[in-house]
Amino acid sequence: MKILIVGGGNMGMTYAQSFLRSHITSKEDMMILEKSPEKAEELGRKDIGTIYSHPESCIPKADLVIFAVKPQDSPTLFEIIRPHIDPQQVFVSIMAGVKIETISGALGVEKIIRAMPNLPAQIGMGMTAFTSSDAVTRIELVMVQNLINTTGKSIYVEKETAIDAATAISGSGPAYVFYFMDSMMKAAKNMGFSTSESELLVSQTFKGAVDLFNKTEFSCEEWIQKVCSKGGTTEAAMKAYSGNDLQEGIVEGAEAALQRAIELGGD
Repeated sequence: MKILIVGGGNMGMTYAQSFLRSHITSKEDMMILEKSPEKAEELGRKDIGTIYSHPESCIPKADLVIFAVKPQDSPTLFEIIRPHIDPQQVFVSIMAGVKIETISGALGVEKIIRAMPNLPAQIGMGMTAFTSSDAVTRIELVMVQNLINTTGKSIYVEKETAIDAATAISGSGPAYVFYFMDSMMKAAKNMGFSTSESELLVSQTFKGAVDLFNKTEFSCEEWIQKVCSKGGTTEAAMKAYSGNDLQEGIVEGAEAALQRAIELGGD
């Protein structure tokens, strides 16, 4: 199976390197289309497949085409590549907000998968939600999921609207985690720890808590109760968070992200 990744940016390279590292494809079957001559030259030195600058040279050769470009670049991209498209090719888009219907109408194709990965995919710890048009066969869907899973874990969602919700939760989610971590690091430094000590205290605490959650059947609320003791330090912190409506603020932030994802999809 020949794979073409359109766009040699961070996510495009994450996919290319993950696919090759997992041996799910080979350099001989990997193609990358990059419009920037400087970027194309840089990619050529990485020995990760064949680098192309013109779509007519690579689009017809591909069995699977992955769009890893900015959503605002999609109208121009679609116009350029449409003459070279084969309707039997499978197309995967990770462009935020660009609907399956839009891609189908612009390219005249039916086999479309829309996915929303997140930043930890760069280290093989990503979370991707994906969905597909009805024309995609089960075999093709499994093939694409196997590719996606080289970057972490994935879930298939029946409704395309769930991709917007995934954008708000897992897509934007790492920023929420970093925000909370940063706040805890600032608190640690205010208490006298150095920057490196604060980073270690907080990052290891997050990692340990997440691993503990994943390896047991307790809910987050149950774990909170296990850590809290009546009249203790954790209870004091939780009361302060509750008084500041922190949980409600986090939920509101995620809902704001969802509304923005819906707006982008309607542009």
